[in-house]
Amino acid sequence: MIALSSRFTYLLLGLLLVLALGLRLYRVGTYGIYFDEKATLLVSQGIVMEGFNQRDVFDKPYFTPAEFWKPKTFNDFMEADTRSDIGNSPAYYAVVWAWLKVFGMSDTSLRMPSVIFSTLLIGLLFFFVRRHFRFLGEARVNALALLSAFIATIEPFFVAYSHIARNYPMTFFLTLLATHLFLLIMERVRQPSLASASAGPVGLYVAYGLVFVTSVFSHYLTVTVFLCHGLYALLFLRNGRAWLSLGLTAGLGLGIVSLWFLFGGGQYTFFTLNYQAQFYRNIALTNPTGSPFGLILPATFANISVRGIPIFADLFMPTNGIGQAMTGIRNSALALTLGLGATAVLHRYWSARVVPVWAYAVIPVLLLAGLPIYSVVPERLLVLSGAVPFVYLIGRYVYDRFDRAQRPLITLLLLLAFVPTLFLLFMAWRSGHTFGITQRYSGFSFPYVCILVAMGVQQLASARWWLAAPIAAVLVLQLVHIGKLLGSIYADEAPKYTYFDRPRIANPYWQAAQQLISTYQPGDTILYPNKKRVIYSQAIDKTYTPLSLLDAQLMNVYLPPSATYIQRIDPAEPDRIVLVNGRTGARITIFDFKGSTYRYGD
Repeated sequence: MIALSSRFTYLLLGLLLVLALGLRLYRVGTYGIYFDEKATLLVSQGIVMEGFNQRDVFDKPYFTPAEFWKPKTFNDFMEADTRSDIGNSPAYYAVVWAWLKVFGMSDTSLRMPSVIFSTLLIGLLFFFVRRHFRFLGEARVNALALLSAFIATIEPFFVAYSHIARNYPMTFFLTLLATHLFLLIMERVRQPSLASASAGPVGLYVAYGLVFVTSVFSHYLTVTVFLCHGLYALLFLRNGRAWLSLGLTAGLGLGIVSLWFLFGGGQYTFFTLNYQAQFYRNIALTNPTGSPFGLILPATFANISVRGIPIFADLFMPTNGIGQAMTGIRNSALALTLGLGATAVLHRYWSARVVPVWAYAVIPVLLLAGLPIYSVVPERLLVLSGAVPFVYLIGRYVYDRFDRAQRPLITLLLLLAFVPTLFLLFMAWRSGHTFGITQRYSGFSFPYVCILVAMGVQQLASARWWLAAPIAAVLVLQLVHIGKLLGSIYADEAPKYTYFDRPRIANPYWQAAQQLISTYQPGDTILYPNKKRVIYSQAIDKTYTPLSLLDAQLMNVYLPPSATYIQRIDPAEPDRIVLVNGRTGARITIFDFKGSTYRYGD
């Protein structure tokens, strides 16, 4: 193994951070905001989507940007979060609010917190591995930390969500930080003498509790990570004082969180979640293929498995995209069988002193044998075959380099890699529908999976060349797939990651606002469309007016806050923003949304 000095290691880390930032900044503002990002933009400004807390603005026949931008109170922010995002993510919205206050309104500015947290995650992951896997020795842990950081740098999921103004990159960073603090606490419980070496145990518990609260306030499902911490404690913590300290920390943290649910924006959460469960379950039972929300199936074991396999597969970069290959039982069974055969050869001759000549060709022959037989996506099935011995390499790495004292650490790593997705599948079964089975809700697992993949790569590097070469070739093929996937993400043509298979245009609201700013004259009137709204629930989706206000709201976000432009909603116009000349009455179309074509999922 090549020994990496600390100076050279940090130089490589710096280059990785530059690469990570570049990948996340590239084309970050090219495509306009989609529906969830509209919620981010409005909620962060204390504005309820469809104007529930702006009655005094929209009740009048005409309104102005100055009236729209009247000062907002804390109650406005709670109202906006409650009605527009079921009380979720107040910490993230606070970060976005502060950021936009400093750097202004634009799609790039709106997405920059995601870019920053996604980049910071790379550095945190490096130091996480260096700190908690140092028992491997300096050379090996440096290599493992850099490999983990590199895998996270090019991980398509991280790159895609750095381009989306939502809470996910922030939650990934915070939950990894929480796990780091938790492991430091566990380390000091096992070795009390370390408490005086750096931060004291009280400081660590306080920091852990603060990160716990902030994480939950960035997304409710971060609780799955803390569930893993709790399972680890149940399995391995045998210290009454530590249990008392953790219990006190958790109790205080939950007490703070509960205040949000009792008196803040979270009071609407459970009612909404219960309604949504019934709503989507009804669709799954009555109209699974014809709803505007996509395919929603009843939560049978088969349906959950079909939806869950791609989620698990795409967690691991070496298996990204093979979910489509596993829909055919015969093809996937053959690929897995050939992969198991290759794994058996790998295990048999890993350290054998005498190797027969024929053994050199067995692994490549087994991996390639299915190509003439596979009836669909043969390249993906080849990757599936190669993934089996790669999983063996991860297991071999743990077996060879983790002694009994380190087994709790790998147990925690595995819990964090799998429990969030298993929790998601359990909730789908409990709710009776498959709508919520989506990668972003279990994305907290990705940093830990990056470490496991890095272990497999490092173990591969230590294998005999003739054992390693065919598996490495499959990994190179998979890297080509990852490169193409990144290209699709940048082109806005990767529905799983960007929600779109056709590229969006640049933000029409921002463009229209710039045109209005340059052309509006006193006496002119701006008319906004009244897109027909579908009311799914009077209790949840209710607005005080039958008119659709969202287009007007999003336009006013980009207009000068002190402007006195005369504006109104045109009840008879579904699609166009129109400027009416105050002297001649001429109507100028500023932008035509053409139905939902440019409303991004609205």
